[in-house]
Amino acid sequence: MKELIETIVKPLVDFPEDVQVNVQEEDQCVTYQLSVNKNDMGKVIGKQGRVAKAIRTVVYAAGSSEQKKVFLEIIE
Repeated sequence: MKELIETIVKPLVDFPEDVQVNVQEEDQCVTYQLSVNKNDMGKVIGKQGRVAKAIRTVVYAAGSSEQKKVFLEIIE
């Protein structure tokens, strides 16, 4: 899943080397924290959050096979 998020996000940004995905696992859920360069934040979120929503949709669909809930947070 981590590789999937990186594969989606890296072509969108100007600084792909700054893309980091951290994983926090709990009993019932898995949270992926995506951090990008400050200058690329707008590109990842998109107008009215459309790009972020599309990324979350793909991640949630890929994570539906797991028995845990999957969340994607975009952090600075």
